[in-house]
Amino acid sequence: MKKALTLLLILFIGSIFFMGCKEKAPATTEDSKSGGVLVFARSGDSVGLDPARETDGESFYGSTAVYDTLVEFVPGETAIQPALAKSWSFSDDGLTVTFNLQEGVMFHDGTPFTADAVVYSFARQFKKDHPDYDKGPWKYWGYMDMDNIVSDVIAVDDYTVEFKLLKKEAPFIANLAMDFAAIVSPTAAAKYGEDFTNHPVGTGPFKFVSWVKDDNMVFEKNTDYWGGEIYLDRLILKVIPDATARWLALQKGEVDVIDFPSPEDLAEMQATEGITVQQQEGLNVGYLALNNEKAPYDNVLVRQAMNYAIDRDEIVAAVYGEAGKPAKNPLPPTMWSYNDDIEAYPYDPAKAKELLTEAGYPDGFETEIWAMPVARPYNPNGKKVAEVMQAQLAKVGISVEIISYEWGTYLDKTDQGEHQAAMLGWTGDNGDPDNFLWVLLSEPAAIPPAGNIAFWKNAEFTELCAMAKEEMDQEKRTEYYRQAQEIFHEDAPWVPIAHSVVSVPMKDSVKGFTIYPTGKRVFTHVWIEE
Repeated sequence: MKKALTLLLILFIGSIFFMGCKEKAPATTEDSKSGGVLVFARSGDSVGLDPARETDGESFYGSTAVYDTLVEFVPGETAIQPALAKSWSFSDDGLTVTFNLQEGVMFHDGTPFTADAVVYSFARQFKKDHPDYDKGPWKYWGYMDMDNIVSDVIAVDDYTVEFKLLKKEAPFIANLAMDFAAIVSPTAAAKYGEDFTNHPVGTGPFKFVSWVKDDNMVFEKNTDYWGGEIYLDRLILKVIPDATARWLALQKGEVDVIDFPSPEDLAEMQATEGITVQQQEGLNVGYLALNNEKAPYDNVLVRQAMNYAIDRDEIVAAVYGEAGKPAKNPLPPTMWSYNDDIEAYPYDPAKAKELLTEAGYPDGFETEIWAMPVARPYNPNGKKVAEVMQAQLAKVGISVEIISYEWGTYLDKTDQGEHQAAMLGWTGDNGDPDNFLWVLLSEPAAIPPAGNIAFWKNAEFTELCAMAKEEMDQEKRTEYYRQAQEIFHEDAPWVPIAHSVVSVPMKDSVKGFTIYPTGKRVFTHVWIEE
């Protein structure tokens, strides 16, 4: 993470020029690497496949296979490397970024990749007079505050693009490695119109073939991929909602890789011959957002009482097992600027009752807790977490009704603020604290469709995060973020729940797979060993 930020600082200072080409996977003559179908079993389906319109990881699983971005993350890291842009440079004032593009790259529909495609992919998200602007909402563009960062995107010539910035932005280059910044085919977007989200066309390693909702999504190899040889003939993303059923399918050989295993099954998986379990501490946080615009969570004393009344240790033990640790901050402990000096709210029902009485709720109150219907890296079982919370809160007089919806509906309703309290979480997209604190908790992020589903509006917190975004000195940025976490802790817009260890079980025959800290599932250079 520091490596990525250091690169950004260098780029901003003195218009230093970064050059390079994406390192291609070495061509192989080994027949054992080429061919085969890989089946990846996941817990839920994608909402859509236009990554600029979606915000959920399940959608990005599908779009990642199809699309490329201007820059990308080094596999397994948060450092940045060239992708569709082979080099870039900053002007002396840091407000113009020039990208030199790869030449000879083709979209899956046979049209050439040029600067015009880059302009289209971004302009549709922020230019209100763009003919496709109304095909949004472009949620991630808003979450990332890009309207206050980017003023224009200009094609200088066929293979040169300029981004005009309104201000210096420390994480800007890393932002362009995120899914919302994928480069789409303008021709395909015009052809499919509103249905483009179901017919994705990019320059990526796999071409979209078909999608049977709540069942499977099929991709075939892009034989003309500019970024190196693709070994798999086909990639299939298969929906198996139940974690135990996914494990059984892996044991039977029906699938090759599975997502979000049940913590209870991990020990058995690790002991099973023919199975490999890759693990990495997740760049994530799971939380219960308390809607500050709805009673009783408009009262800080109630929000603090909720933090005292919920026992995170019990939740982690019951649901996450050894694959999780209790959370106290909105940042994961592996993120630079994490404030470990903050003391977590202890489990203290007596203190919770005291605060509830002071807030005018001596007998407690009735509330809803919304539980996610799908397993996520930050929460393997939303319903079970909600049930543990329900029992804990009953001890202080808070009566909980658990509510859930289909995943796409759940996301739509929470980002419109229909809930009282809702579970959600986040996996960092760009290796920068801004991607957690600004996206999930700033005042602009509380505007529907909101990333800040607590609808918490704290001007001091937002100002600290805004200053950190424009500061190039990491030590100063760290101090701003540490102060912001203190404000978050005191005002308690969430009940932070847990951070998880990400585990990906697979057959021993699956080779070349790497866990990305950002939560991506990438099969570009994966192969199946015979």
